[in-house]
Amino acid sequence: MEQFLEQVPLRFSRLPMFPFFDLAHYAASVMTLKEQRGAVEVSQQSPVACWFSAMLWCFGGSVLSSLMLAEPPVAFLANATSVLLASSVWYLVFYCPHDLAYCFVSGLPVRLVIAGMAEVTRTWKVMGGVAHAHSHYKNAWIIMIIVGWARGAGGGLISNFEQLVRGVWKPETNELLKMSNPVKFSMVGAVLFTMQHMYYLPIEKPNLMLLYTIFLVGTKVTGMLTGSTSSPFAPLEKALGYLLFGLQPPSKVKGEARVPHNGTSSVSDRPAGGEVLESVKKRHAKKTE
Repeated sequence: MEQFLEQVPLRFSRLPMFPFFDLAHYAASVMTLKEQRGAVEVSQQSPVACWFSAMLWCFGGSVLSSLMLAEPPVAFLANATSVLLASSVWYLVFYCPHDLAYCFVSGLPVRLVIAGMAEVTRTWKVMGGVAHAHSHYKNAWIIMIIVGWARGAGGGLISNFEQLVRGVWKPETNELLKMSNPVKFSMVGAVLFTMQHMYYLPIEKPNLMLLYTIFLVGTKVTGMLTGSTSSPFAPLEKALGYLLFGLQPPSKVKGEARVPHNGTSSVSDRPAGGEVLESVKKRHAKKTE
């Protein structure tokens, strides 16, 4: 039993991503695209623009990392099998009669499986980006981190360009301004795999891959079941912000008006305690008369 447990990380590191895990990644990416505001309308007006947006969601990491390493950003198109598989998923999700394909994959049990398998591919993408950058720039750990991060979270990092394809311009949604959890997790993974690759982290690569994947899948599934979008790194982010970047916690100014959720009243709008008491006395006097 002990020998079997020791072989689990090694067997996991040799797990092939094609076709099932890649298929889950394409399905998760295309579903995310379809749930963007206005994406369905674009699919009806311009299928070409919709397809191009879907390919950016599916292969955004490869496109962004290739641009960083001065490689052709269209290199992913050379793998015709993967492109055809992603295109098939895109067509079924957007154009299947009666929306049957999307209804099937968007059901919670199926969606949990797809999301978990898609997070497994993130581990391979981050690790592959780090190794690919190392083959171009030996011991350039900053480049290794950035390329690994881009490979793992490329779909989110180039979301503004993808929105432009659909005729939308929202610079305030830039992932660098407010990072989503997948982008944060990809950055952490890029740092860990770079440290392991540079022998600064005393752990074998298969063990790191297994632990990192368990963290990704567990966090993703838990967030989907609970509906929570909070980051497990939030306390650490706040502490580092206060210590290193001078961020101040929100302070309550004395006498400052507090606006409730409906935004209809404030402290200044409320009657003072004496006025309330006086009005109560008047009402009581009228009743006694």
